Amino acid sequence: MPDDLPAELPSPALFLDAAAGYRRSAALRAGLELDVFTALDGEPLDAATLAERCGASPRGMRILCDGLAAMGALEKRGDRYALTRDAAIFLSRKSPLCMAPGFLFLSSSEFVSVFQQLTAAVRRGGTPLDGQGVLAPEAEFWREFARSMAPMMAYPAESVAQLLGADRGQPWNVLDVAAGHGMFGIAIGRQNPRACITALDWPSVLEIARWNAESAGLSDRYRTLPGSVFELNLGTGYDVVLLTNFLHHFDPPTCETLLRRVHAALAVGGRVAALEFVPSVDRVTPPFAAMFALNMLVHTPAGDAYTFPELERMFRNAGFGPCELHPLPPGPQTVIITQK
Repeated sequence: MPDDLPAELPSPALFLDAAAGYRRSAALRAGLELDVFTALDGEPLDAATLAERCGASPRGMRILCDGLAAMGALEKRGDRYALTRDAAIFLSRKSPLCMAPGFLFLSSSEFVSVFQQLTAAVRRGGTPLDGQGVLAPEAEFWREFARSMAPMMAYPAESVAQLLGADRGQPWNVLDVAAGHGMFGIAIGRQNPRACITALDWPSVLEIARWNAESAGLSDRYRTLPGSVFELNLGTGYDVVLLTNFLHHFDPPTCETLLRRVHAALAVGGRVAALEFVPSVDRVTPPFAAMFALNMLVHTPAGDAYTFPELERMFRNAGFGPCELHPLPPGPQTVIITQK
């Protein structure tokens, strides 16, 4: 052994786990594609029975389920596999809170392949993709995002509507910027029968938002505004403007330009609710919010995960009052609410 090594060699486990992190993502994706979690929703099964139900080989199913159990997505009881509580809630398609489409989107080759160019993004200081990355006008990325992420955003959407006091039933005119799937505006419309929602996004994306709104019974109170929030005439007199999962795509000057447009569109006393991944001032905690900045590095020219002081400064520079910070446990996101 070389003389310059420490007496007690530290473990490389952290780096091994990070380097092979793709195994966890691939195992989860395979479990979802084979519908393993739905097949186990009801009773524990052995690998052979599970393989027959899911159209797989017994050997392949045994190795996959052992891997899923090792990572905590399943429990192993003797030779049978069972759902954990979390898997039953979020991965079984029988659950009303199933987020399988979102997890499949986040682990898709189109999404993951961009991270294989992270080194290039670090050198460049922004997305290595041609043009503006996911910010290119009418990028197909957002249609797939809207289609896949709606189940994952349903609970945060209801929470944001509650924080805003939608259930008080005041007559609200709501603008949902970059509405995507539309779940945040729809949640307000569901909780407040006197709220009218305007969803703004690219035309192809708004088709999905409109369908979700119609499914929620909001057709008569839901209108769409196709185009870019930076270019459209937004109108005036809004009581609430939703900026959910949006500000992090841009640099601070661009965010402030947007916020000034939003400020002008609000009625006096109107409020903005922004949903963001907000790291602490040190930018390394909490881990998920801190690492979300990597998403913005590879996907956008200048986006970032902003701290609360940075967000507060942007809102203040755009003319808004003090900001309120509302974490949304158990998820990793935070709501910022401010007023004109």
